[in-house]
Amino acid sequence: MKLHFLGTGSSYPTTQRGVSATMLQHDDGSVWLFDCGEGTQIQAQKVTVSRQKITNIFITHLHGDHVFGLPGLLCTISSQLGLTEEDLKKKRPLVEIFGPLGINKLINTVLTISHSPLAFQYRVHELVPVKEQYPEDWEDTQVDVATLTPHPSELPGTRITAITDSDGNMHWLLKDDEQWDVRAGWIHHRVPSFGFVIREKDRTGTLDMKKLLTLGIKPGPMYGQLKGGNSITTEDGKTITPDMVVGPPYPGRTVVILGDTSDASPLAHLVQGCEVVVHEATFDNSLKDKALEFGHSTPLQAVAFAQSIGAKTLLLNHFSQRYVATSKDKSKNEESVALLEEQAVAALGGSLVNVQCADDFFVYDIPSQPRNMATTQQC
Repeated sequence: MKLHFLGTGSSYPTTQRGVSATMLQHDDGSVWLFDCGEGTQIQAQKVTVSRQKITNIFITHLHGDHVFGLPGLLCTISSQLGLTEEDLKKKRPLVEIFGPLGINKLINTVLTISHSPLAFQYRVHELVPVKEQYPEDWEDTQVDVATLTPHPSELPGTRITAITDSDGNMHWLLKDDEQWDVRAGWIHHRVPSFGFVIREKDRTGTLDMKKLLTLGIKPGPMYGQLKGGNSITTEDGKTITPDMVVGPPYPGRTVVILGDTSDASPLAHLVQGCEVVVHEATFDNSLKDKALEFGHSTPLQAVAFAQSIGAKTLLLNHFSQRYVATSKDKSKNEESVALLEEQAVAALGGSLVNVQCADDFFVYDIPSQPRNMATTQQC
């Protein structure tokens, strides 16, 4: 898996830095997009990852620098799919979209008013915030879509409500299949904001070819049964169970991607130990009061959260445009993102968390978990 940072700035895009958009590229080539600020479709054309591979889009919150680029990106993907009428009759691609309550109205309104057809279908799943997330004036925001006519490419979606455990902790279950467990947790911000915990499930280990042949089991359908977790019976009546010939599983990886927040602790119960957490650091430590006022974090706060959940790597993003990118030359009177990274490193206090600020187009390769290969031989 790889993380591709398309935009790492806050508020508005500039010639130096785009706003929030991060791609998670899976090993099979499919792509999940997290946030889609204004100009994302331009940023996406500057990387080698195909926009047509996007199958899921996750929106952390509805501030413009995280969502204004979404309608345009959807239209760009549609125009570049290159599908024929015959292709569309067979099976249209599907994009699943997850975001806070109101995201459906935003997409529907823009696509409908602009008369924008799509060559693919989409489905919107809205996360219903809990009362702790709402600001005082939220009732003035009309997010209901009951009176809207669905877009021609829109399939019926769902509304996902919070699940509360015995300790009063809450989460939203977004996916749970053979490959992935994806959950959202709420985090403090000025509007309902979420963080996403993406957990890759363990993959089946490799078959011990040497042992299989010793047992007299030649390559064939029985190999697939064993790899699928089923026992088999040989011609001479011996029962072979998967644990006898299948090596240790490939441990899954866990990635945490947060939206804007001044305090991500309400999400901490969802993860203890992860390969990487993506956390905002909008302002440097000296501007802590300003960060709190606008619902944002400093490097010190980001490091404290990463340590609290046992993250191996902390990647910082969502920098105020007052800080120039580390890859750019700065004048004597300008501050650089390097200052934020220096403050984060200083805050580690000897812990082994790897910290880095992400520039636009930075790619982070998420390492696989180690496993015991002593008794296995790859099939």
